[in-house]
Amino acid sequence: MAITDDVVLGVGVRIPQPDLVNLFDCSVGDATMIGPFVEVQSGAVIGARCKISSHSFVCSGVIIEDEVFIGHGVMFTNDRWPRVTTPDGSVNGPDDWVMETSVVERGATIGSNCVILPGVRIGQRAFVAAGSVVTKDVAPGVIVVGNPATFLRPVDDPVSFP
Repeated sequence: MAITDDVVLGVGVRIPQPDLVNLFDCSVGDATMIGPFVEVQSGAVIGARCKISSHSFVCSGVIIEDEVFIGHGVMFTNDRWPRVTTPDGSVNGPDDWVMETSVVERGATIGSNCVILPGVRIGQRAFVAAGSVVTKDVAPGVIVVGNPATFLRPVDDPVSFP
């Protein structure tokens, strides 16, 4: 496991077990906490005062704004049509796929074991329930659940969470 020299860490970043993370050419904002067995790939951006829980994967092309909670085992993806080889059987190179950017806006929560497909935007203070598969944009201030993740209710609705 490694934290490469090209990683930019803000002031007060906490990585309690630095020997159990992989951080490559990414940036992590002030006062963010990163748990064990997390990988953050090249070009990913994590804002300030975030929590990235254990066993999560933040791939290239992901932008996580400030004050975002990422639960355990959250998997981001950045390639809508992943293949190992081209139609002629040769190994894919950098020009053989399209990276799509995903954005998690300020104050959002993504529950444990969620999968976030490429190219989606999760709105400010939205809540993605544990185990959900996010296939399309999530509006600000709503709760989504399931596979595929669908609207449940506004976050601030007084109805208790099921």
